[in-house]
Amino acid sequence: MTDSEQDINAALDSGGTPPHDPPQTEIHTNFAFDEVKAGPRITLPSTPPPSLGPLAAFTGTWTGSGFNTIFRPDSPQTQTPLPHPAGGDNILELNLTSETLAFSPALGNVPNRGMVQADAFLNGVPYLQAINDITTGQSTGIHLEPGLWMAVPTTTDPAEGPTLVRMASIPHGTTICAQGTSRSFPGAPTIPPAPITPFAAGNPAAEIGFPSQDAANATAARIPQDLTAFIKAGTITQAILDDPNTVLRNHLAGLKILATTEINISTAPASPLFGGGTDNIAFLLGNPGALTNPNAPGQNAQTIEMTATFWIEEVEHTIIVPPISPGDAPLAIKPAPGEPGHPLPQFIVRPPIPIPEPRPITVTSPQIQYSQRVTLNFNGLSWPHVSVATLIPAGPVTVPPSVWT
Repeated sequence: MTDSEQDINAALDSGGTPPHDPPQTEIHTNFAFDEVKAGPRITLPSTPPPSLGPLAAFTGTWTGSGFNTIFRPDSPQTQTPLPHPAGGDNILELNLTSETLAFSPALGNVPNRGMVQADAFLNGVPYLQAINDITTGQSTGIHLEPGLWMAVPTTTDPAEGPTLVRMASIPHGTTICAQGTSRSFPGAPTIPPAPITPFAAGNPAAEIGFPSQDAANATAARIPQDLTAFIKAGTITQAILDDPNTVLRNHLAGLKILATTEINISTAPASPLFGGGTDNIAFLLGNPGALTNPNAPGQNAQTIEMTATFWIEEVEHTIIVPPISPGDAPLAIKPAPGEPGHPLPQFIVRPPIPIPEPRPITVTSPQIQYSQRVTLNFNGLSWPHVSVATLIPAGPVTVPPSVWT
């Protein structure tokens, strides 16, 4: 039994709650969105909170691991020091990541006042995402994102079905509003490729590769520069460098996925959807001409577009319950390890019947995977910035009584 499992059992024995990462974002418990009354004598009909749809799965705190790639400007005025100086106008940074994603309680009724159509009531969940780089064994914060996921009902003006929106603020000086739709289906998702090769601004077909995309090149403009140890460990390989979504597929290897809900959002959604976008501080935009001409000189790192896919998966596991009697202290059990680096959920087991010998049981837990691509423009090129992760509940999952019947 691990130290964390002993801590959980000790907390349960004492009547407490299992320890887990503290919430990363909090809203006062008395806060609730609703309509403001016109006066004390005005009564409004009670309106139940709108459905969250697939966002109902976004609750509590989640943790996990992932991978991040970003080509970033490397100005000669602040050249990044490397073991083997490489020169050039950019550097490819690779990050093995550890992530915490915390959701606050649902907002409730969020009234949007209409003019052409009747009022629309939204609902949603606030979140805070924190990502650390753990590539070299040390933990360094590289991303912090407060935001909101919102569920938008069907509207008549414009004529759109239900949509989902993610609104976020990034400390580098960018805000995003990305809208899209969702679908649910049995089984595991089919995760498409997510290539990172830069291309001529505004022309995705005109790809321009760089030596840093060759995993075997130990002197290219890249962090880490020498990937030999990572290739040997299988954590950063040529396949992962070519397609970071390989990490997600590796995490799915050996898992039984019963059902998936897929959310697709974009700051420039495809027709018939529209709306959303990105905004940048002046430093990122650089030369004002870059606002209207993507090939204008002077951009530092302008965020042009963000697209993302989230997969909410129901995962089936088999765990082995050792001999235990009713009234004994609950057990904290993890499934057998799968793909290296894949986070494993913990299950709290309280059998209502005697278990005289080791017994396998089937249990399920939720899992979130995502793949996000941000397009950055600088020096006449568009540079894909791809981030992926697999997340599981930070706290233990309680095995339901139905498992034992």
